[in-house]
Amino acid sequence: METWRDGQLVGGLYGVAIGRMFFGESMFSREPDASKVALVRLARQLQQWGFGLIDCQMETAHLASLGAKPMPRAAFTERLAELVNLQHRPGPWTINLETTVDRS
Repeated sequence: METWRDGQLVGGLYGVAIGRMFFGESMFSREPDASKVALVRLARQLQQWGFGLIDCQMETAHLASLGAKPMPRAAFTERLAELVNLQHRPGPWTINLETTVDRS
């Protein structure tokens, strides 16, 4: 997921999807909050596609500010086993949207 401003790539994230589980790998920002915009948009899209969890892999203040919460390992592995065995959204992951963020 990418965040663009005035024709410039300013932030984003990438990861891997297995079944209906998304595993976040890395985020970056060249401008404040640009990766947050990408993560929020990704979370909304994954929810529409029926994904159950995003594995953020790390507990950080940045992710907590967006609502990420740690899970007990037993609960995580149980949910993981369920989600990776569900069929995921077929086809390309291309989403072409323009979102305007009011920074005032």
